[in-house]
Amino acid sequence: MILTEEKSSTRRQPTVLIVDDEAQIVDFLQMGFTYEGFNVSVATTGPEAMQTALAQTLDIIILDIMLPGFDGLEVARRLRKVKDIAIIMLTAKEDVDDRVIGLDTGADDYLTKPFAFKELMARVRAVMRRHGDNFADILTFQTITLNRGTRIVTNNEQEIELTPREFDLLELLLMHPRLVLSRDIILARVWGYDYVGDDNIIEVYIRHLREKLNDNPPRLIQTVRGIGYTLRG
Repeated sequence: MILTEEKSSTRRQPTVLIVDDEAQIVDFLQMGFTYEGFNVSVATTGPEAMQTALAQTLDIIILDIMLPGFDGLEVARRLRKVKDIAIIMLTAKEDVDDRVIGLDTGADDYLTKPFAFKELMARVRAVMRRHGDNFADILTFQTITLNRGTRIVTNNEQEIELTPREFDLLELLLMHPRLVLSRDIILARVWGYDYVGDDNIIEVYIRHLREKLNDNPPRLIQTVRGIGYTLRG
């Protein structure tokens, strides 16, 4: 991502602790949560997770069950005695009993590997809402408002009908106002990290967004030639 000026937002930056000893999973989650606007911490063992969770103010923990030192179930059990932190457990196990144990131990939700990051984020927002944090529900920029919970978009207080992909693209731009998002980043975040199609698809959807937002000639969604797109005004 190319930074053109400091990100402007009045929203509090939420914090997440990723606890997993698989480097590939950690990298995947760290990248995803960073682009979702989270401040990210990482732990790879049970003891390290406890130390980090007790030392920091966290909004949510993404907690793998199988960990060195002691497992995620023990981490959740110990944390529940001293802190009320939202916890989503990750595991490769699909057995119902394992899920029940995790939830009974204190997890708010449970996700089995492999999983789609979009589903994880939907669960994160739901869990954080139950804990009284609606940080991610409303995104605004100038006359545009996007509600991630209801999936309603308005421009100048008029509701705009978007396809799911158009919604995801606008959501990404609204999350990073005034930042230049490269085509690779847009493809990975909106179409998926494993997308192998033609990247000209981005231009098509940008054009659709501009038409629906009455942004012709482009004033809000601007093209940075040879790099990508940015939301400005």
